[in-house]
Amino acid sequence: MKLSFTVLLFLCFSSLFFAQESSCSCCTSNHNDFDFWIGSWRVINKDGTLAGTNIIQKIQDNCILKENWTSAKGNFTGTSFNFYNGTTKQWEQLWIDNQGGNLHLKGSRKENQMILQSEESINKNGQPFYNRISWTLNDDGSVRQLWETITNNKDITIAFDGLYKKVE
Repeated sequence: MKLSFTVLLFLCFSSLFFAQESSCSCCTSNHNDFDFWIGSWRVINKDGTLAGTNIIQKIQDNCILKENWTSAKGNFTGTSFNFYNGTTKQWEQLWIDNQGGNLHLKGSRKENQMILQSEESINKNGQPFYNRISWTLNDDGSVRQLWETITNNKDITIAFDGLYKKVE
């Protein structure tokens, strides 16, 4: 009797473990909010020139969007990891590039846009600023990325404005 109780207890815990192991922890609609950015892209500047290429793919059991950016000249590269933080109920991006730059953004999707921004920092002139980046899904499937730097909570400078077009 003691052996069969032990076996039964083992089976119960095993089924619990395997049920948790196979559950999809990143399958909510919130986790899919940024899926419109997935793909291989040519990124075009406002003046029509090539800014670079970008490959966005889901990794880690669909829990993370990984970005691999290469500038048109190939001398500037960067990677970001984008994920929905279930604890804070918002999206986060961690960006690191080959020139030592980094950026941590947080935010959420609003209609056809993902809008993320950094914490406030102080610029070289002693003024408070933050970065805001929005990705807008267009009707034709292209995506516009607009990176703005907001100083003194009112002065907006455009750091980047590019149009993502899927590579066929």
